[in-house]
Amino acid sequence: MGDGTHGTAGLPPAFRTAGSSSFLDFLAAQAPGLVPGRQVLPAAREPFEAPHGTTIVAATYADGVLMAGDRRVTMGNVIAHRDFDKVFPADEHSAVAMAGTAGLGSEMVKLFQLELEHYEKVEGAQLSLDGKANRLTTMIRGNLSMAMQGLAVVPLFAGYDVDRGTGRIFTYDVTGGRTEERGFAGTGSGSMYARGALKKLYRADMAERDIVTAAVQALYDAAEEDSATGGPDLTRAVYPLIALVTEDGYRRMPDAEVAEIARAVLEGRREAPDGPQAPPL
Repeated sequence: MGDGTHGTAGLPPAFRTAGSSSFLDFLAAQAPGLVPGRQVLPAAREPFEAPHGTTIVAATYADGVLMAGDRRVTMGNVIAHRDFDKVFPADEHSAVAMAGTAGLGSEMVKLFQLELEHYEKVEGAQLSLDGKANRLTTMIRGNLSMAMQGLAVVPLFAGYDVDRGTGRIFTYDVTGGRTEERGFAGTGSGSMYARGALKKLYRADMAERDIVTAAVQALYDAAEEDSATGGPDLTRAVYPLIALVTEDGYRRMPDAEVAEIARAVLEGRREAPDGPQAPPL
C-alpha cells in the first residue's frame, strides 16, 4: 500500500516515468554497460578472428523495395555458419540487414528494432523513414570505438516510404555517414560483384519475381568471386534470404519460393556459366 508500484509489477521509478522517446538513451542512462559502444574490451593477446557476415543487397522495384542476403558467415578462412540470417524487419514498413561482425550486428539490429518500437509507444506514431535512417546513424556512430578495434558493423537500411509511396534505400559507413541510394545498393565483401551484376540486370519498375531473380543472380556472382559469400546450397537446402517491403508491410519470401527461383538460376548457369548478358546499346 502506498509504494507506488501497484499494477506495475514493482518496476523501478525509471520505468514508470515519462522520458525520452529514444530507447538507446534510456538504456545508456539505466544500464550503460549494455550499450555495445560503451563496452570496454580486454586487450587481445593473440590474433583474434570474430565471425563476419557478408553479402547484402537492396533494390527498389515497382511495388516497393527488396533486401537480400547470402547466408554464409566466415571466421578468417573458415566457414563459421552456413545458414545465418542477415536480413531482418526493422518495423512494419522497413528492413535492416548487416554485414561485418556477426555478434555485434545481431545485437545492433535488436536494439534498432527496440528503438523504433519504443518511439512508437511513447509518441503514439511511427517515425518517418528519414527519421528511422537517422536513428540508425546515431547507433552506428556510437559503435565507432568497436569499429576502430576491428569489430565493425555496416548495416543496410531500406523501407517503403508511406508518405512518398515508394521504396527507398540507405547505406552507411563505419562512422555513421549515411547516403541515400538510387535503384540498388550493397555492402559486404562481395558487394562490388553483386552491384556489378545488378548494374547490368536492374531496370526501374521491375516486377517482384524479376527483381528477386536479379538479386539471386547478383548474389550468385558475388559467391563466384568472393569466398566469404555463400551461393545457393541445394544439398543443404540453404538459399538466400529475401525480404520485400511494400505498402502492405514487411514480408519475408518463403524459402520454397526462393528455392524455385534459385534452382532456375542454377539451371540457367549450366548453359551460361557467367549468367545472363545485358543487351548492348
